[in-house]
Amino acid sequence: MKHSTSDQTRSIVQALAAAALFGLSTPLAKLLVGTIPPLLLAGLLYAGSGIGLSLWMLLRKARRQVPTEAPLIRRDVPWLAGAVLAGGVLGPILLMVGLTRTPASTAPLLLNLEGVLTAVIAWVVFRENVDRRVFLGMLAIIAGSVLLSWQRQMNTDIPWGALAITGACLCWAIDNNLTRQVAGGDPMQIAAIKGGVAGTINVVLALIMGYRFPDALPLLATGLLGFVGYGLSLVLFVLALRGLGTARTGAYFSTAPFVGAVLSLLLFTEHPGLAFWVAGALMAVGVWLHVSERHAHEHAHEPLAHDHRHRHDEHHQHTHDFPWDGKEPHTHQHVHDPLVHSHAHFPDIHHRHRHP
Repeated sequence: MKHSTSDQTRSIVQALAAAALFGLSTPLAKLLVGTIPPLLLAGLLYAGSGIGLSLWMLLRKARRQVPTEAPLIRRDVPWLAGAVLAGGVLGPILLMVGLTRTPASTAPLLLNLEGVLTAVIAWVVFRENVDRRVFLGMLAIIAGSVLLSWQRQMNTDIPWGALAITGACLCWAIDNNLTRQVAGGDPMQIAAIKGGVAGTINVVLALIMGYRFPDALPLLATGLLGFVGYGLSLVLFVLALRGLGTARTGAYFSTAPFVGAVLSLLLFTEHPGLAFWVAGALMAVGVWLHVSERHAHEHAHEPLAHDHRHRHDEHHQHTHDFPWDGKEPHTHQHVHDPLVHSHAHFPDIHHRHRHP
């Protein structure tokens, strides 16, 4: 169990790091909304992600580094295409529209809905296990999000900004569940494709609508923000999906809005009222219920053949049909034999079994 425990810990750290990078990007993007139209900003953020990660992969190839991640294959294309459309095109547009109509400190906290919607889709559609503790955490986050959505509304009875951000969260929840289906592949390749395709589509649409590129300095700042807040964050998120499953990764990622809210309060002259703090407390309780969950029972592993980065832990006791130098982790096509055992686990790529 040594490798399994360390892998789970590493996946949790990756999820929290992804959340921190994305959480910091939201209030910083708010600073750019005034100078760059929302549609163009969304495109430039994702383009920065795709360009930055593509350059990184080219550098890795130029240095002739031995690949330790499995490349994407043809059957991954439909899943990845759906993820790009939902999370890379529709989601960012809705977020940027929402940021223009929502207080900077409130908007990041509303993004907690992404974790809730991610878990709901994982549970209902993909049959991923979500126990009572995770469900109660989701209810707490929903309560906090509803409280935030309807506070401080002026001149309208409908919180359009909050609804737009909620729509973005739904798009990203769909994206997360579709991305999980290809999480065994190279996460940098996945993130580069999503960023490149989504960025190109959004930028082209913005140019067709008559928008123009900003000056060099804002353009560079947006690209760097996209590379870090979207690109590197997505790479870490895919790695976490591989080890934690969709609902749990979404729960850890729910810490992102708290990071964004803290930075917002430092950047903007806002003085949130009691509702803001009550909502934040509800969300904090929900996140704690998620991250403190422990799941262990006897379970059966069905025969499985796939390719992904792995170490030879108790789930990878296979032989090699090629000369192996003993270095780990590595990647190659391998077969899992049937296995029945009991240990604490998450619904990672090896634990997608049904529960009675």
